[in-house]
Amino acid sequence: MSSERSTLPPVRLPSEAELARDALASPLFARAVRLARWAGPETRVGPGGELVDAQLPDAAAHLGYDADDEDGPAYASEAWRVAVDSGLVEVIDAESDGAEGTVSTGDDLAAVTSGSPQDILALWIGALETVLADATVPDLEGIVDAIQSGGDLDLDQLDWDPGAEADFLDGVLGNLYLLAVSEVASAGGLGSGDEPVPLPALAASMIVPDDMGEPTDDILEQVSDAMLRLDDQFRMLEPIGLVEFWPVDEELMAEVGTDPAADAAAAESLGDEDISRYGLVRLTPLGLYGVRARMLEAGVDAPAVGDLADKGADTLLDLTADFPQAAARAEVHQWLAQREPLAAARELLAAAHGEDERAPLRRLHCQQALSLVDDRAEPALREVLDDAELGGLARVWLTERGAADVPAPTEDMVYWLTVDTIAAQLAAEGNSDELQGLVEGLAEQHGGFFDTAWRVDHPATADVLEAMGRLHPDKQVAKEARKAAFKARSLRA
Repeated sequence: MSSERSTLPPVRLPSEAELARDALASPLFARAVRLARWAGPETRVGPGGELVDAQLPDAAAHLGYDADDEDGPAYASEAWRVAVDSGLVEVIDAESDGAEGTVSTGDDLAAVTSGSPQDILALWIGALETVLADATVPDLEGIVDAIQSGGDLDLDQLDWDPGAEADFLDGVLGNLYLLAVSEVASAGGLGSGDEPVPLPALAASMIVPDDMGEPTDDILEQVSDAMLRLDDQFRMLEPIGLVEFWPVDEELMAEVGTDPAADAAAAESLGDEDISRYGLVRLTPLGLYGVRARMLEAGVDAPAVGDLADKGADTLLDLTADFPQAAARAEVHQWLAQREPLAAARELLAAAHGEDERAPLRRLHCQQALSLVDDRAEPALREVLDDAELGGLARVWLTERGAADVPAPTEDMVYWLTVDTIAAQLAAEGNSDELQGLVEGLAEQHGGFFDTAWRVDHPATADVLEAMGRLHPDKQVAKEARKAAFKARSLRA
């Protein structure tokens, strides 16, 4: 049983086959594959493996760009770099002294057509790393112009810290990922979040301290600068399929950053339609896969629905106890799909045993998991009818299925199951309105409940009675609950 739990909700991703198709369809990766297939013995490259200038027009033409398209060579150069860095093309004979080199087909190119979905996704991750590295490099156009005009290269004027830039972009992508999975979890759904994130809000999430009230002008200026930087970076990241992006309106480009306070006020006053002028972004399903893969590589626990399908029932019940309800249900569906109903039921029931603090929550999730198992599981439930911990939930399952000859529970079993259920709800939700309603209903329907409940032989009896005392609005009933909790503690002292 795992002792470490993720603070991230699980993400539900498409199948690897679907993700691989998305990767192959991403414009930049598709262009890289086309150039890798185009390259041959006559293809000339520079010392860094880049296409020489004389080759760029042919490469651009192969990608479908007209000769008068000024952007064609740049797109070809970018796609070629991705092809080289991801192993689609192998550079040979390139020397550092400036001599031209040649290329050959990379070993990985065959994986595009004959490899598994995992092979294709590994190539795409390599391409993504290249684009992410490029996205953290500042715009050098002005510096290059200065050098060509006879100026000196002053690295200080770049104000560029590669490590800090990479960390910033990783943080932004992490925030996008968290927003996507949290949005889905709070909505009770699964998959990627549908709502794009406004660029000003995303920039502010990285700049504005959590405990800051009204942002200062300096902070607002940093947010405006970050927003414009992100606009450039997401324009670069969209062609690799990582994000869906609505850029900042060109008319606003010249205005943003000139008056940070006015920028903030304008952004806050915009409606849902107008906010798109300041830029919107969301991770694609492929983007969620890519960001999660990088998180896992960095040692972050980022669960996905389906991770537990090959684990034991003890791990399933323990970890899904912290999942949002829809994600837990989806995880259990996948777990059950790999097992026979009777064997699955027996494994779930065995894992639900225990007197530790989380045992009531495991039993609650066991009961929910068993609700997804068909009638072939009935023998497993009948086997535990006399079990002190499982007999109650077994009777509930059998009764709900209309099974015959279900023995009535004893009073001790009813009270034990009641305490166990409230303990599970406390662990899952704390002092929720739903639990308060349950407590009020119990006290109202069962006169003298507390006179008997304090004797229940359950590890959580005293804690449950104390919680009932906190939650019940009637002062007299609450007092009875607290007295019962005191008796329960004294009994076990």
